Amino acid sequence: MALVVAGCATTPAIVPGETWPELEPLLSVTTQRGALTIMVSTKGCANRADFVFRVDRVAGRAVVAFARRRLETCRGATSRAALVFSHKELGLKSGERIVIANPIAPVRP
Repeated sequence: MALVVAGCATTPAIVPGETWPELEPLLSVTTQRGALTIMVSTKGCANRADFVFRVDRVAGRAVVAFARRRLETCRGATSRAALVFSHKELGLKSGERIVIANPIAPVRP
């Protein structure tokens, strides 16, 4: 599954068949004016510096992929971390269609 978000959308839509399962599974992706927030699973020490991103433009859309730079080595209880990336730092244009390439794997209750 991939996630498509418009530049100012508040509820992303899911588009099947466009993910790469080897990328970091995300718990969720939200968008607000000028930024994307990804929610990731962590043992307590994940932060923005641990993640890299890549943006490719395909068929009129920006395809954004997030990956960890290094594996987590902390041993805390599993929790969540919200990481915010501005559209400017991602190189996204206002109103551009965005596809998130990472698999979305929400936490099950």
